[in-house]
Amino acid sequence: MSEEATSQPPLTSATMENEVSARKKALLLGRFLGMASTTDFQAHGSSVNERAEQRLKLQANEYQQNLETIYKLALSYTPSDVTGTDLDPDWRHQFFQMAEQIFSRRMQELWARILASEIVKPGHFSLRTLHTLKQLTQREALLLERALGVACQINQDGRLKIITGCRVTGGIAGVFRKSPQVSINLSACGVPYSGILTLVDAGILHRGEFETGLLSAKVPLTLSLPGEQLQLTPKHPHLLLSYYSFTALGEELAQLVMASSNSRYSTLLRSQLGRDFSF
Repeated sequence: MSEEATSQPPLTSATMENEVSARKKALLLGRFLGMASTTDFQAHGSSVNERAEQRLKLQANEYQQNLETIYKLALSYTPSDVTGTDLDPDWRHQFFQMAEQIFSRRMQELWARILASEIVKPGHFSLRTLHTLKQLTQREALLLERALGVACQINQDGRLKIITGCRVTGGIAGVFRKSPQVSINLSACGVPYSGILTLVDAGILHRGEFETGLLSAKVPLTLSLPGEQLQLTPKHPHLLLSYYSFTALGEELAQLVMASSNSRYSTLLRSQLGRDFSF
């Protein structure tokens, strides 16, 4: 027996089960290729053309199920007391062409809300937005939901921001500090930096952090978060807020996602910014 053979780990029952399970999963993929028999199709002895027809039939059935699910969801989101509008034929055609390939329930709900929104107010979601949305994975949709849970509007500015901390630019408030920057741990709120990068790559957030202008001392700011409002007042005139900003696509998608409040984030805002802001 060779040294190479003796160095191999023993084939345990657990290892064999994993190998069998993986093989079974691989074999099951044959159903999507028309290579597995069904009640109305015998793959054994069939021709390549027959298997291709079976594959397209199965695919068409899946696509039809996706569209019907999205359509039914859209009906539940469409109000009966608001005047509707006919969809633009080009928009409608491309919407259904893309929507048929949306399989996850979370994403189907997003597409249904878009359809319902367009029936009420057409032209709100561009085809460019739909093409970008089609590339959005279920994981990215979940990250978007979490990001919106910590996003806010400041005063009357309707644009969404995720406040990440503040910076002291000088004055007596900057003395005796290890760092002029105060950061909020978004990861503790379910939005890790890797998630921020994912949303940036998806075109939902702008790359890099931004800063407000210098804030006026003693002039309160109102932060409108999901489910609550916070009022914070700068204690001195040497403060800037840092934040992530949503893109136009992110702003559009934000209208479709029901963001939940994040009490952990508001608690961190108070504790981390409490030295420079009063709440």
